[in-house]
Amino acid sequence: MKKQFGLLALLCTTGAFAQTAPKNVIYMIGDGMGPAFTTAYRYYKDDPTTKEIETTVFDTMLKGMAHTYPDDHTYVTDSAAGATALSSGHKSYNGAIAVDTAKKPVKTMLEIAKEQGMTTALVATSQINHATPASFAAHNESRRNYDDIANDYIDNKIAGKLPVDLMLGGGTQYFIRDDRNLVDEFKKAGYQYGDDIKNLGQITQIPAIGLYAPKGLPFALDENPTRLKQLTSKAFDLLDGQNDKGFFVMIEGSQIDWCGHANDIACAMAEMDDFAKSIETAKAYVDNNPDTILVITADHSTGGLTIGAHGQYKWGTDIIKGVKATAGTLTKLLMGSDNLKTVWQANTRIEFTTENEIKLKQAKAMGEKTLNLAVKSIINDLSFTGWTTGGHTASDVQVFAYGKNSDDFIGSQNNTDIAKKLISYIKQ
Repeated sequence: MKKQFGLLALLCTTGAFAQTAPKNVIYMIGDGMGPAFTTAYRYYKDDPTTKEIETTVFDTMLKGMAHTYPDDHTYVTDSAAGATALSSGHKSYNGAIAVDTAKKPVKTMLEIAKEQGMTTALVATSQINHATPASFAAHNESRRNYDDIANDYIDNKIAGKLPVDLMLGGGTQYFIRDDRNLVDEFKKAGYQYGDDIKNLGQITQIPAIGLYAPKGLPFALDENPTRLKQLTSKAFDLLDGQNDKGFFVMIEGSQIDWCGHANDIACAMAEMDDFAKSIETAKAYVDNNPDTILVITADHSTGGLTIGAHGQYKWGTDIIKGVKATAGTLTKLLMGSDNLKTVWQANTRIEFTTENEIKLKQAKAMGEKTLNLAVKSIINDLSFTGWTTGGHTASDVQVFAYGKNSDDFIGSQNNTDIAKKLISYIKQ
């Protein structure tokens, strides 16, 4: 018996058990992606010519659910508090960027990974200093302090080094400012810089920063339906084999949330499709690198999406698939044209009925905001899509995992539990 205990102690001391932890950590967050979004995406992608409903990448990796509440009894979190919980394992107040309720910094898994000598990366379709990515590499009492958060990507040194080795997203207006040019500072620190997503070859090695829009990238439905997938693929190309100690990367499908706030179902499904393709890219990386854990979740759900509305037991994916622009873009096109029918038929497959014509003309006469509501009303009503709010909801979110130790995420858990598990791997 003493020999057995001695062997156990030796294994612990020599770090043999550390081999059970994955070398690489891929953390993907669908901002605003509540369960209704992943369900809607399944039906959106369904082939109506087959009897069976086809599964999606989400269906192949579902492990459990997570509670999203912030550190109070309002129950409904924002992205900052949600991301702080997911990045650090600490609950905080809405608006908090990796600080606790006393506004004191809490250490994040990205910072711990950096301390451990791992390569670190952030990828997002929002500005890279938006709430979710910010909560991994910066500390601030308010998510709205975008300039200060961007500054932290230079000033928040970890063991004397910059916190993030690779950043891909939007946000040039926060990084190239009259008072401070952070891009120049990154270049002086040895970072490559790219600003054209059509030329990702501008970046060939780490460390690097790519900023591809003044704020967030254009919506997938409006311009580039696979821009997150492209950035994800680029990140793995750069991270692969970079560091014997492995890497930590957080990849956010940022604008699922923005479409939910807008109650724009076609916009949301396009963002979900880009995020799903990015997940497939990550899953393929895990298949080729089995010493990797992939975890996907959401910070909260947005919009109170319902699949079916008005007492009707159906959902019209054909209507949604026929919409070729976000409601915001379609509204601007309609506002700028005297021929509503031509614009409408070019961007939707919805019949331009007399009723729709009258509705759009009357709304246009009242201004852009009213017209935007009319556009969404037509699409939502005909597709039987319901929304209960323009904000967030307190529903639990799903947890998906794949790769080494993925079964650790089975069951009902707090969002902080996800962070604590990933941090335990990184610390090993």
